Amino acid sequence: MNNTGYIDNSETRSNVSTMGAVITHAPGDYRFEKVPIPVPGNREILLKVEACGICAGDIKAFQGGKRFWGGGPFTQYIESGCIGGHEFVGYAAAVGKGLSGDYKVGDRLIAEQIVPCGNCGYCRKGLYWMCDPHEVFGFKKHLNGGFAEYMILPEKSIIHRVPDTLSLEQAALIEPLSCSLHAIDRAAIEPEDVVVVSGCGPLGLGMIIWAKLFYNITIIALDLKEHRLHQAKTAGADYALNPRKQDAGKLIASLSEGLGCDVYIEAAGYPNSVYQGLQFIRKKGRFVEFSVLNDDVTCDFSIIGDAKELDIFGVSLSPDCYGRVIDALKKNQADVSGLVTHTFPLSEFSAGFDTAVHDEKAIKVLLVPEALNR
Repeated sequence: MNNTGYIDNSETRSNVSTMGAVITHAPGDYRFEKVPIPVPGNREILLKVEACGICAGDIKAFQGGKRFWGGGPFTQYIESGCIGGHEFVGYAAAVGKGLSGDYKVGDRLIAEQIVPCGNCGYCRKGLYWMCDPHEVFGFKKHLNGGFAEYMILPEKSIIHRVPDTLSLEQAALIEPLSCSLHAIDRAAIEPEDVVVVSGCGPLGLGMIIWAKLFYNITIIALDLKEHRLHQAKTAGADYALNPRKQDAGKLIASLSEGLGCDVYIEAAGYPNSVYQGLQFIRKKGRFVEFSVLNDDVTCDFSIIGDAKELDIFGVSLSPDCYGRVIDALKKNQADVSGLVTHTFPLSEFSAGFDTAVHDEKAIKVLLVPEALNR
């Protein structure tokens, strides 16, 4: 087996079954190709992918974002030749020997997006999602992702069982909903807070769902797309505004005795969303930065300090959230209807990416392997 996890033996290659997969070659150059089905080693699981969502991070990687391909302070993170996709769910097709957890063929499973090393300083402190190597499915050739018919869950994967009672749409949303839940955890929301969520993609909508479920607060959703604003109201937002068309600042002032919002969650991923947050938030407010931004943000940093004494919370991944999300979905505590808007066959990934970027009604777009019953 080579370092991709695939059988690579010239004497047997012609007898090896192949699968369809989306291969990352370079920014803007992703290709649907046939590659050998990976073979699980000891303490590994071969997962037959049921579906894999297209993340905003996948789109930004495709567009050449420097966080992924290098530039400025960043070194290249993504490896050419890997298979993308970290929002996957599937069924165990083969289980390697010696794996703990009593997994068996046919189990419906999901793994957290990061595979922690277990040895670095962060892992030893229990901060596994900050793992220094920071290896996430879909960005490395030895950790290929779910834009494929099959994938390997290595030994150190953090695996969760997914109830068969969950629909395909619910199961495929576990990863983004877990990231959204971590953002809400980080926001330190208090009763009767005025909370602004800027950006109503699947992650922002997930934040609205969890915030409304757990707290007695007022939620203001901001987005430039009308369909997403409608969905934000369905998810539980008290107000949903397009800040280019409506005076969001005036509304926030009217709800806060002129002080500003208590919490501002930046989930849009654009500099203007950051700027407006610094404007809308009150003194001693909590600013939550969730997005991966392709562009640098330049601001008067004294707003954070001398002017407003803000608390700034970063958000990365979804530690200790998968189990809570699965449990909430199982108990029907979180209504995610309407979040999955489009589904494409894996071979039509290009149309899926284009839809995710350009379709005004797109929220979460899924890629589904054609050979589900293989």
